[in-house]
Amino acid sequence: MDAADAAFDPWSADFVADPYPAYARLRATGRAHWFAPTRQWLIPHHEDVSALLRDRRLGRTYTHRFTHEEFGQEPPDAAHEPFHTLNDHGLLDLEAADHARIRRLVSKAFTPRTVENLVPTVRRLAAGLVGDLVAAGGGDLLASVAEPLPVAVIAEMLGVPEEDEERGRLRPWSAAICGMFELNPSEEAARRAVVASIEFSDYLRELIARRRREPGDDLISSLIAVEELTEQEMISTCVLLLNAGHEATVNTTVNGWWTLLREGVRPDPEKLSTAVEELLRYDTPLQMFERWVLDDIELGGVTIPRGSEVALLFGSANRDPARFGPTADTLDLTRTDNPHVTFGAGIHYCLGAPLARLELTAVFAELLRQAPTLRLTAEPTWKPGYVIRGFEELLVEV
Repeated sequence: MDAADAAFDPWSADFVADPYPAYARLRATGRAHWFAPTRQWLIPHHEDVSALLRDRRLGRTYTHRFTHEEFGQEPPDAAHEPFHTLNDHGLLDLEAADHARIRRLVSKAFTPRTVENLVPTVRRLAAGLVGDLVAAGGGDLLASVAEPLPVAVIAEMLGVPEEDEERGRLRPWSAAICGMFELNPSEEAARRAVVASIEFSDYLRELIARRRREPGDDLISSLIAVEELTEQEMISTCVLLLNAGHEATVNTTVNGWWTLLREGVRPDPEKLSTAVEELLRYDTPLQMFERWVLDDIELGGVTIPRGSEVALLFGSANRDPARFGPTADTLDLTRTDNPHVTFGAGIHYCLGAPLARLELTAVFAELLRQAPTLRLTAEPTWKPGYVIRGFEELLVEV
C-alpha cells in the first residue's frame, strides 16, 4: 500500500471528519488503488466514476450472470437472509431484465406528477417543522427538522396512516438497514438490520393487504394497480424509497447547514436550487458506491479482473479539479456547471432525486425565511459511518 492508499482510512474519526485531502492524494497518484482491508479497488476520478456508473461490464449484483462460486465469492450468511431478501428485490441491487422491468413498472406509479402533487405537502411540513424549531429558540436541527421531514413525506406518499404506531419506527428501521451498507459491517449491525428487515417487511405486508381491500390515493395503491409487481418487489421498493430518499435529504440538510454556518455564507433565496446542487456536490452525503466487475476492465494501465469489486468514490469525484476546475474545493453557491454524481448515473440513477431536491429546496427556503440568524451552539460530532456520512446532531439557536 502506498502513502496515498494509506491515507484512505474509513474507520478513522479524523478521516471521516475530512476525507478530502486523502482523496486529493489518491487522484494525484493513480486512477485505481487496491485497498486490501475491504478487498476493493478505489476509483477517485470524476471521469472514471461517471463512466463506470454507466458501464454495463459492472453491476450492483452478479447473480444474474454467475453463481457465488463461479464469481469467487462466499454466499451470504444464511442468518442474514431477511435482509438480503429485502435488499436483493429492490431496484438498487437488481440488474438486466429484472431491473428494467421493475424500474419501468415503478416509474408508472412514481411519476413527475406524483412529485409535483407533493409540493404543497412538502412546503407545509417544512414550514411547520422550522416554525417549531424557531418557537423553541433552537435545538437539534437534525432531530427536529432534517429527519422528520423526509420520513413524513415518504409516509404520506406510501399512505402510512398517522395513527399507525409503526410510523414512528420508519426512521429507526431505515437506519438499522442502512448500517449494512457500511464497509465491513459488524455482526451486531447485521443483527439489527435483520430484525428491522423482518419488522418493516411485516408491517408493509399488512399495509399492502389493507390497500388491496381499500385502495387510496397513495403510492402503495398505485403499485398494487400496476399488477405486475410481486408483493416482495413492492415491499422492497417501498423500503428503498424510504432508505435512499431520506438519507440524502437528512445529511445534505445537516451537512449543508454546517458548511454554511462554518463558511459564514447564505444562499440567495432566488437561486436556491443552484445552491442546493452545490451543497450536494461540496459535501456529498453518500461518499462511496460499490459495483462488481462482471468482465475485465482496464483503468490507467491497471487491469481490474472479473470478480473484483470497485468502490466509486463519489466524494472524491465531486471535488475533482479535472472536472470542477481550480475551485473544486471551494464552496460556490452560484456554480452552474455542476455535473456532480451525488445521485449516481446510468440505469441506477436515483429515481427519487426530484423528490430529494424538492425537500431540500423547501427546508432551506424555510430556514432562510424563518431563522435568518441561525447559528451553531456546539461543534458537531460525526457519526462513525463513512459510506453514509453525517453528524450525530447539529445544535443551533435562532
